Amino acid sequence: MKPAPRRILTRTVLLLGMVSLFTDMASEMLYPVMPLYLESIGFGVVGIGLLEGIAQATAGLSKGWFGQLSDRSGRRLPFVQWGYALSAISKPLMAIWTAPLWVLFARTLDRLGKGVRTGARDALLSDEATPATKARVFGFHRGMDTLGAALGPALALLFLVQWPGQYIWLFYIAFVPGVLAVLTTFFLREKPRPATAPGKPRPGFFSFVKYALGAAREYRRLLTGLLLFALINSSDFFLLLMLKHQGISDQVLIGVYIFYNLSYAAASYPAGIIADRWGIRRTFISGLIIFSLVYAGMTRAGGWLEFGLIFLLYGFYAAATEGMAKAWISNIAKREETATAIGTYEALRSVATLLASSLAGLIWYSLGPVWLFGITAVAALLLALLFAVYVPPPAKPGTA
Repeated sequence: MKPAPRRILTRTVLLLGMVSLFTDMASEMLYPVMPLYLESIGFGVVGIGLLEGIAQATAGLSKGWFGQLSDRSGRRLPFVQWGYALSAISKPLMAIWTAPLWVLFARTLDRLGKGVRTGARDALLSDEATPATKARVFGFHRGMDTLGAALGPALALLFLVQWPGQYIWLFYIAFVPGVLAVLTTFFLREKPRPATAPGKPRPGFFSFVKYALGAAREYRRLLTGLLLFALINSSDFFLLLMLKHQGISDQVLIGVYIFYNLSYAAASYPAGIIADRWGIRRTFISGLIIFSLVYAGMTRAGGWLEFGLIFLLYGFYAAATEGMAKAWISNIAKREETATAIGTYEALRSVATLLASSLAGLIWYSLGPVWLFGITAVAALLLALLFAVYVPPPAKPGTA
């Protein structure tokens, strides 16, 4: 008699999906109004840029360190719970006092929470899957995460239609789904595992760099390809700026952003199914090709229908790459180093993304937006070729 097939969407996967949905609902509720709120309390453009730069750098670099701490301690759940708790409490903190240093502290606390939880959470997800189901598990999680990212701005838009300019109340409202996320983490159960390095001193903050340099060849090749992509994948802010550049209204712009998140959420789990059956590398390369088409299309599109089609494709690209990258890493990393491997990638990606956005701004300013999107489209096609010839597929069964 054949054993019953193992469930793909286990209790832990479903709970972590709900946690991410609530958290992204809270965070993305504030995304459209954050610049407006900061401006209303006295931040200039330079100040907003500095605030976001410090906050995002904190999140990115801390992911590598906390991922290593999770692996060394053999624990996941405390990092997950504390990470989501820090992000939840940061929302009302930004509203109770508007002194610049306090706002910087609260915003950095939010991003630090992301750094604390990411590696440990993704390791929990990896433990729930087999090599043949990793893409579906990570795809489902990205779908739930992105569904929250669509619901949040929609709720913010509805609130501001009724109460224009009342930005500060959104920070208190966002605290509610944040608390729901934290409460949901207490229903999670962690599988016991031994600490990987008992008795060793805590790793240094930048010790993830040493891990990357000394890791297996397969991981280093994949990491190289992913970081090269991060260097050309500038902030989505430039896509939204292009809409404004083409004369799209604010209401349509927010609508397009919500539509993108919905298409991303809807495509994430099907992309995982395709990746588990067809291969993670093939799916990821397809995502790069779609990314190239999107950026090439942005140089020609002019109406809201064309932009709608482009952002639909952009959702498909994200579904084929974001969760797939982590599934790919978790399939080639040692089980006891999963949080470190993913955290290292996330930390280095944050630096690459910062460089990418800075370079994108320089190209936009010097040559214009058409050059920026055209150069990025060509670079993405070259990267797809690089992945095809340089980065090997995962060696474990069911993932090649």
